[in-house]
Amino acid sequence: MNILLVGAGGMGTTHYNNYRQIDGAQVAALVGTTQQDRDTAQGWGIPCFESIAQAVQAVAVDAADICVPTYLHKELALQAFACGLHVICEKPCALSLADGRQMFEAAKAAHRQLYVAQVVRFTPETAVLRRVIEEKTYGAPVDAVFERLSARPAWTQGSWLMEKEKSGLLPFDLHIHDLDLAVSLFGAPSEVLIAAEHADGGLPTQCRLTYKWADGMTASAEAAWFNACIPFTARWRVSFEKGMLIYDGESVKGYDAAGQTVTYDTTDPVMIPGGANLPANGWFYRELSHFVACAQQNTPSPIVTEEQVLAVLSVLEEIST
Repeated sequence: MNILLVGAGGMGTTHYNNYRQIDGAQVAALVGTTQQDRDTAQGWGIPCFESIAQAVQAVAVDAADICVPTYLHKELALQAFACGLHVICEKPCALSLADGRQMFEAAKAAHRQLYVAQVVRFTPETAVLRRVIEEKTYGAPVDAVFERLSARPAWTQGSWLMEKEKSGLLPFDLHIHDLDLAVSLFGAPSEVLIAAEHADGGLPTQCRLTYKWADGMTASAEAAWFNACIPFTARWRVSFEKGMLIYDGESVKGYDAAGQTVTYDTTDPVMIPGGANLPANGWFYRELSHFVACAQQNTPSPIVTEEQVLAVLSVLEEIST
């Protein structure tokens, strides 16, 4: 499968590094408009074009992988569908529920697929959590706590993350990971409560949220862009009827009601260098391998579904108003 990579920043470079390791997939061309993009493409040994339309006229490609700032996602995806391409799009695919729906509808009209890159679904820690829930190792889940904290991301080119109309700010950029994970595990929540939120100069810096489900499941989440040089932190814990599973950011441990503790193996068998301040890992390799396999069959992803993507956008829209 020939991939048209749209964007060669940190995430685009991460995707490029991973495609090089995926059998049957190769990046055939780059879409970029700057001299840096052209230099990057030359270094990779592929042509660079200024638009998707130009690229498909010159190179045989099957899918566009969109790795540009969020506010550009929808328009570029629509262009790709109009050119007959599948689309892999970095998260969030859009900044509103209406735009997300429009993207999926365009994919269907073109008889192509939209795949949304929610990479946390593909980490070893998530695999353990999902297996424990499915196998009812500690019974049914009853509550979860998610935490995702970062220093303010002022390092982005042009500071586009600091503009709501371009990034959606804290909820769409950071909290989306934990919300998406919760939706994938427990379904769409029936109730959302903003427990606390703080801002600095109009920029959201911290929010705490409470979610409830019809079956009695509850969850709370904290997301923050602190105006402080703290290290990035992502961790969670899930309480079950007969135990608890905790991810402390480094390891996953299970604690049952009878006094037994288990440390789960979360060693990543694949280690590929990232390009966006990320450690070497196999997350993107598994994610992109899955999307390529689905695209080759022209089938939707059974892991990151349209229903889940739209449910997440709906909640993000609700908490951002």
